[in-house]
Amino acid sequence: MQNQTPPLIISFGLADPVGAFGTYADFAVYAAHGCQGLAVSTAVLVADTARIEDQQEIEADWLVDQARVLLEDMPIAAIKVGALISIDQASAIAEICSDYPDVPMILDPFASSLPDSGLGDDDLLMAIRQILVPQATVLQLSQVELARMAETWRDGGDDMQAQDVAELTAMGCEYVLVNCTAIQGKGVDATLCNTLYDGEGVVATFNWPQLAGPFVGAGSTTSAALAALLAKGQEPEEAILNAQQYTAGALAHAQRFGMGKLVPNKFFRVSMTAP
Repeated sequence: MQNQTPPLIISFGLADPVGAFGTYADFAVYAAHGCQGLAVSTAVLVADTARIEDQQEIEADWLVDQARVLLEDMPIAAIKVGALISIDQASAIAEICSDYPDVPMILDPFASSLPDSGLGDDDLLMAIRQILVPQATVLQLSQVELARMAETWRDGGDDMQAQDVAELTAMGCEYVLVNCTAIQGKGVDATLCNTLYDGEGVVATFNWPQLAGPFVGAGSTTSAALAALLAKGQEPEEAILNAQQYTAGALAHAQRFGMGKLVPNKFFRVSMTAP
């Protein structure tokens, strides 16, 4: 008797040797949710828990070959697009995603651990906005990243979060999850606010404890959990809430691998139930 195959999720992103974020981290999150990951690297990093020292970009042709080989062999239940390095990569991934319009796509294109968080290249930002955002089921980004992306169509400086999100949903993106939109309270009672938007405006605001940290890979944990939950059939709004709840638990049980930042514990639920 053949065993049942878990939902398969293809991840485009960085190969971080620590597994704090990027495709290796995605795999741990997927496994924790009963899914299996398929990796397509956009860059290989030289990194530890404190810093990224170097990166080697993967040429777009290699990226396409790896993705097509996987996709021609296996059916996928979700797509996660993580940090990108070049316009060629963005174009290649957008073309691949366009062949799977019925598969949910999570777009989390920035990595705060990179030297410029992926925000320094205006042309790349514009490419992400024009060819990837319209295909996204959920776009996840921080308030800072949203404001930076908005500079590709307006002058910077003003706080126009709702209008900026409306620009993105008007292009076809179903939901936009903006992280760290506000901090409320102080000390141990402080909370971080994340805001979810759709084409009609604000859907929900989520408040989570502000933990001491510092952490690496928090956002990547959320987007990977969201991809896994969508792959398992949850509706987007339910999956977005549950992905954040999972991340809050992973951060509360974060582990210190080395001398740098804390890494979210993707298997905290297992460790909590282990004898």
